[in-house]
Amino acid sequence: MPLQLNPKTIEASQKLLTDFPLYARTALKLRSKSEGIQPFFLNRAQQYLHERIEKQKATTGKVRAIILKGRQQGCSTYVEGRFFHRTVCTLGLRTFILTHEDSASSNLFEMVQRFHQTLPPGMAVSASIANAKEMHFDGLDSGYKVGTAGNKSVGRSSTVQLFHGSEVAFWPNAEEHAAGVMQAVPDAPGTEIILESTANGLGNYFHRMWCEAERGQSDFEAIFIPWYWQDEYTANVLNFVSSSEENQYMQDYGLTAGQMAWRRNKIAQLGETMFKQEYPANAAEAFQTTGDESLIKPEAVMRARKETVVIENGPLLIGVDPARFGDDKTAIIRRRTRKAFGIESYSKKDTMEVAGICARILTSENPARMFIDVGGLGAGVVDRLRELGFGEKIEAVNFGEKALDQDKYRNKRAECWWLLSEWINEPPVDIPDDDVLHADLCAPGYKQDSNQRRILESKEDIRKRGLPSPDVGDALALTFAAPVTDYGESNPYQHWRQAHFR
Repeated sequence: MPLQLNPKTIEASQKLLTDFPLYARTALKLRSKSEGIQPFFLNRAQQYLHERIEKQKATTGKVRAIILKGRQQGCSTYVEGRFFHRTVCTLGLRTFILTHEDSASSNLFEMVQRFHQTLPPGMAVSASIANAKEMHFDGLDSGYKVGTAGNKSVGRSSTVQLFHGSEVAFWPNAEEHAAGVMQAVPDAPGTEIILESTANGLGNYFHRMWCEAERGQSDFEAIFIPWYWQDEYTANVLNFVSSSEENQYMQDYGLTAGQMAWRRNKIAQLGETMFKQEYPANAAEAFQTTGDESLIKPEAVMRARKETVVIENGPLLIGVDPARFGDDKTAIIRRRTRKAFGIESYSKKDTMEVAGICARILTSENPARMFIDVGGLGAGVVDRLRELGFGEKIEAVNFGEKALDQDKYRNKRAECWWLLSEWINEPPVDIPDDDVLHADLCAPGYKQDSNQRRILESKEDIRKRGLPSPDVGDALALTFAAPVTDYGESNPYQHWRQAHFR
């Protein structure tokens, strides 16, 4: 008599093939920090990663993700568990792990070996090869390999469907690996490339990849994991009295006194700059600026991202920063007194196309003023809009021209950004909850010239530090370029501030 399988058993087995969180807690074992070998239950960061990655997979058919995170948050563990699940449940799948150093390679591959060795009865798969660098599941013709960044040709000759790049910011020869092993992954449905790292300064391969993903300039999805999602990052609050800065930080991120005590202890060990890189609360903190100090601080931006301001009147101002170079984007943003909103961003648009976008906005939204940067593409956009009859609504702004307060600012761009910084530092201010805007606002540094005039770091110097052009930030700064009401006063600057800051 043939074996009759219980339909519920069949359904449960099929679910294990497709539901990784279920598979993880059912089949996978981890070595915990304090309790020995335990089932793999996804923590908060891992659950968030899973949701983001599965959403991308459902939308595109494949996974291309870059993860910026703090230390010891379980991101590598999630990726190894995810890839092990797929490798032992799929015929002919090849998985490759590339880490920044030999010890990390050994640790991650030891995790994979533990997954294999502790599979429950009935779920085990045989391995014809199982050594320190490779594991081959002969019954499936699937397998794992691990390599260490440093050898420029590592993984180059392989064909890989699943690739995990660990601590990518610390890879030596990162460019060569990108041209090698990452190119071994076909651009095909079912393939996955997941890169993860803590930050390691500006301008390196990981930072550039993050910036491109954050701005939608690549297939990769930018996923940020804040430090305070880890339950274990808390400390005893006995005798802990928070400062005003700590109170604001606690309020901005919704943290407990225990988390703030843990943060204070870590800052004492690492210093504040290194703490932000190793344990960031937002992406802008992770990538520390060097040289010039940032004009606008990440904490002020995050506070404005979380604020809600209801504005029912006041002039609608629109800033437009047309693209200048190939990697720049045309950026548009609205502002009505204490609230900025409505970001639009466009790539590879010529003068007529940008003018058409602006004409549509002018017609449909009837702003009090649209400020357009006339550097590069902008002059042609302004000319075309004037031809179309919008002359009274638009204002050409040359960031390089003299400031209204020439004794205080080197040029118009410095003046606009300083007014923006004062505005954002005088809450309540409401800005879009947007990572690109956040990074842009924190990008420019500043200094003073011999006459004590304020100088804002140029876009060219920002690029030299490895940061993208702050196009959306410039668009918002443009909304502070000129008064929108003729007060008929001898000192229009003072009333201009009152108009913007009321």
